[in-house]
Amino acid sequence: MTPASSTLDPQLIDRLRQVRLLALDVDGVLTDGRLYFQADGIEIKAFHTHDGHGIKLLQRAGVVVALITGRDSPMVSHRAAALGIPHVHQGVDKKLTVLRELCGRLGLDLEQVAYCGDDLPDVAPIRRAGVGISVPGAPAYIRHYADWVTATAGGHGAVREICDTLLHAQGHWDAVLDTYLHGSS
Repeated sequence: MTPASSTLDPQLIDRLRQVRLLALDVDGVLTDGRLYFQADGIEIKAFHTHDGHGIKLLQRAGVVVALITGRDSPMVSHRAAALGIPHVHQGVDKKLTVLRELCGRLGLDLEQVAYCGDDLPDVAPIRRAGVGISVPGAPAYIRHYADWVTATAGGHGAVREICDTLLHAQGHWDAVLDTYLHGSS
């Protein structure tokens, strides 16, 4: 069995091969989009472990991962630190501006970026990235601009689907499987 790349357009697979940066929105992509608050006002977010493992696998394969989110949350900082994500941008209104600045610092072109988002602040980076991605729960007018809409919902493994597909498209999938099938490192 192979990741979702087997069902994607061959031209899209070619573009996925060029990706060196995966930039992600948080709420609605890494989470299901719902916000939970305790009685004392502290915010709680739920992250899927499959997404986290996929991010680690992608980073091991040399793809940089960044988070660009409109909200500012200590939970995002904690999750990013646990996953070793060095590029975390919170409280961002102009996500494309931040994405361009990040590409400049990393020496990348926007064509080398896959960006996944689910709401209006994500439209510009979805349209300008080499591969614009959205999730099924995004409004139709957001999904319209994406090159690819994941089969899996945000917060329920959509990021893992993206990571696995990138690993497959870039030729790393067999090595990843081999590591777990045979215990090699």
